[in-house]
Amino acid sequence: MKKSALIAMVSTLVMVLDYVTKRIVLVKLAPYDRIEVLPFLNIVYVENKGAAFGMFANLGNNFFIGISVIALVVILVYMSKIPKGLELFSISLIFGGAVGNLIDRILLGKVVDFIDFYVGTWHWPAFNVADSALTIGIILFMLVALTQSKKPSPGQ
Repeated sequence: MKKSALIAMVSTLVMVLDYVTKRIVLVKLAPYDRIEVLPFLNIVYVENKGAAFGMFANLGNNFFIGISVIALVVILVYMSKIPKGLELFSISLIFGGAVGNLIDRILLGKVVDFIDFYVGTWHWPAFNVADSALTIGIILFMLVALTQSKKPSPGQ
């Protein structure tokens, strides 16, 4: 598969899944409504005006739009230099997740979060498909970077 096709396919899949799931939540739930799916998983409608876990919400939506656009440009430049494989897949996940949340910020002025994992009364902060793709992509990228840095260079 061509590099550009993989990037487009993975990123688009993330963006579409993110967009569709968020729109379902917006149509079916009011803010803070909760639907229990499993004994450790709820679907809940949370509006996030900040970064991860709602941090830095006081910086405003335009700040986060600007940071997102800069990050996407850096990712696009980096994508052109990536050979292939897991590193390319991880960057495609990151790109798709970043665009997914950027779409929310531009259209809604906030990010819609809805996945609520919990144990007893302890809840992980709500997140969405884009956040999941970003997290998985970053972890994969770091694993690839760590394993590549341990490979001996030619001639050693």
